[in-house]
Amino acid sequence: MSITSLELEERKAGKDLYSYQKEAINKIFKCFEDAPDDYHLLFQLPTGGGKTVIFSEIVRQYLKHHNKKVLVLTHRIELCKQTSTMLTEFNVNNKVIHSKANLDDQENYSCFVAMVETLNNRLNEDKLDISDVGLVIIDEAHYNSFTKLFKFFDKSFFLGVTATPLSSNMQLPMNDNYDELIVGETIESLIQNEFLSSANTFLYNVGLTSLVVGANGDYTVKSSEDLYSNNDMLSKLLSSYEEHSKGKKTLIFNNGISTSLHVYEMFRAAGYTIAHLDNTATKKEREFILRWFKKTPNAILTSVSILTTGFDEPTVDTIILNRATKSLTLYYQMIGRGSRILKTKNTFNVIDLGNNFHRFGPWGADLNWQSIFSSPNYYLDKLLNDEELESNFEYEMPKELRAEFSKSLAVHFDIKQTYKDAIKIGESSKVVLERSIEQHAKICVENSEDVYDALILANKLGEDIEYRIHHYTKCISKSTTNFADWLKEDYGKKLRLYLRDNFDTVFEEVFGRPPED
Repeated sequence: MSITSLELEERKAGKDLYSYQKEAINKIFKCFEDAPDDYHLLFQLPTGGGKTVIFSEIVRQYLKHHNKKVLVLTHRIELCKQTSTMLTEFNVNNKVIHSKANLDDQENYSCFVAMVETLNNRLNEDKLDISDVGLVIIDEAHYNSFTKLFKFFDKSFFLGVTATPLSSNMQLPMNDNYDELIVGETIESLIQNEFLSSANTFLYNVGLTSLVVGANGDYTVKSSEDLYSNNDMLSKLLSSYEEHSKGKKTLIFNNGISTSLHVYEMFRAAGYTIAHLDNTATKKEREFILRWFKKTPNAILTSVSILTTGFDEPTVDTIILNRATKSLTLYYQMIGRGSRILKTKNTFNVIDLGNNFHRFGPWGADLNWQSIFSSPNYYLDKLLNDEELESNFEYEMPKELRAEFSKSLAVHFDIKQTYKDAIKIGESSKVVLERSIEQHAKICVENSEDVYDALILANKLGEDIEYRIHHYTKCISKSTTNFADWLKEDYGKKLRLYLRDNFDTVFEEVFGRPPED
């Protein structure tokens, strides 16, 4: 894509179209001309690329050249209103079909905007005349709620638009309902040409094996709440915010209301400016919170399942994924909320506390959408499961704790490799933990003046010990919770005993002199 200098200088809202948007419109209309009337076309464009602008211009041109009507479908009432407003800016006279809408004047309109369920009810009640609808546009087409309406429009041209052409229900792949995919501009290209901000990603390895996958293919709210509401994860969230986003406008995504409320209370207790928003909020409450979020420079907003679509706040500086997901679409939607560009903002931060980067790769990676559209199961089968992801992790000592071990060049110990080496020469697997204890003892001694200092440091290694025990139990294929808990307790006792019995010897090996009395 080539952007002219004029475009770079004169970017305006409203009806001005950029070259990549015009190119997409031309491709879509070419398909209109060549394909049959009942063709189903899917168009992909990243969040922030202007999908609503593109299909609004398509509606305008379609109505100008065809003696038929247009229907635009969304899955949320907020999107209905936003879409209607955008169509009006393109001089398209349109009517929103909501639950209380009076349809007596429907003949006066050539374009309708509706939510799926509302339209489905009106059509089943035979209250809307759709006999002359020639074009149906589906926003956020990856949601499967739209498919129930296809039967009503067997002679209409369908245009689905989405940032991620991967169905929200793997039992209903998108290629079952769409004949062709047109891929728009890439995230990388939009960043290079200053249409989107680039993401700086900060990763924190998280143990996800306690999470349960529900019937929808993603992690259940209950299991997510259990993990992300515990004190360790809440502390990790707060410290990651303070390290990478303190003082910046921050949007936190959670997978449960209870978790979000815990987050709210923790940040508020720490003295930060924060609000909580979920789908139980009234319209008035939501509008008040979003106005506050917009005008408050250092605002933090913790949310649940409400701001992934239809929310556009360019001033967001940081996105925190305080949840894990198996949905590529949700991953892109959440991060996309921070990608809007401003004169004073061309980058934003992403803090990932759910191993999502490890699963899907970086936001904006060069994904082959045509391949994903054609063979979604092949793509999904290649994604690593949680155990595979975690097997590749290397324990990272928290920054504050690492400072207490500053005299040690390295603090990591490779349990898996030590196990492989031991088994290779016929040693018992028990030597793995023995060598791990010796290495832990050494780094404690390296950073201590006496045995008491070393014992204090040893007591701070609980997270590292838990990590090593986890990988050890995987190696020996014996990973019951009770066994792992016993091993961890036993490991701590043996480490402390080893330090008491061997401190002087290890100290002299490390420093070349005995410890001072």
